[in-house]
Amino acid sequence: MATPIVSVRDLKRTYQQGQIEVHALRGVDLEIGAGEFTALMGPSGSGKTTLLNQIGALDSPSSGSVMVGGEELSGMDKSARSDLRLNRIGFVFQAYNLIPVLSAYENAEFVLMMRGVSEKDRRERVMATLAAVGLEGMEHRLPGELSGGQQQRVAVARAIVGQPALVLADEPTANLDSKTGNDLIDLMRRLNADQGVTFVFATHDPKVMEAARRVVSLVDGRIESDQHK
Repeated sequence: MATPIVSVRDLKRTYQQGQIEVHALRGVDLEIGAGEFTALMGPSGSGKTTLLNQIGALDSPSSGSVMVGGEELSGMDKSARSDLRLNRIGFVFQAYNLIPVLSAYENAEFVLMMRGVSEKDRRERVMATLAAVGLEGMEHRLPGELSGGQQQRVAVARAIVGQPALVLADEPTANLDSKTGNDLIDLMRRLNADQGVTFVFATHDPKVMEAARRVVSLVDGRIESDQHK
């Protein structure tokens, strides 16, 4: 395996749902190498989104460890975790999560503004990234003026414009028709091949699993199988 960008050890996540104790993750061990294109699959409640949220420092484990880029997440305070998400990880969500009053350009630019990148450098990077995701000429459109597929492309642009080491995508094709979903998968495969971006997906979509070079199957909070193609 390539140098691990993600290393998960005996990861457990338990939470209360009313009077019921839910074991979302039950001792998961997983390493993901730099440059991988990996799908986490499994039925609803299998733990795949919980695992993605742990890797993305959006949630904390009940026990076990998560390392991203060689750094242990549990040792980080809130500020350090925010810094990791801003500088090292890109996110693509099922619901796009674009800011409705900002244009495609401004949504993609937002991460770079948060980092304090100069206006000149921001413009160069945003325009190049929007072109790379097939949105050249649409930079001034608001999310409401874009199709679902175009909105998800803006979300991908926002995720990759800062050149993160890792992109986490939670059901990125779920709200798209099959052709648009296939186009998005092809786009992310190109970004993986051309720019070496590491992608990890939580997905139900057979097309994403087919495109992935590694498929990790979760059932009841445990890894049931881990297949490299």
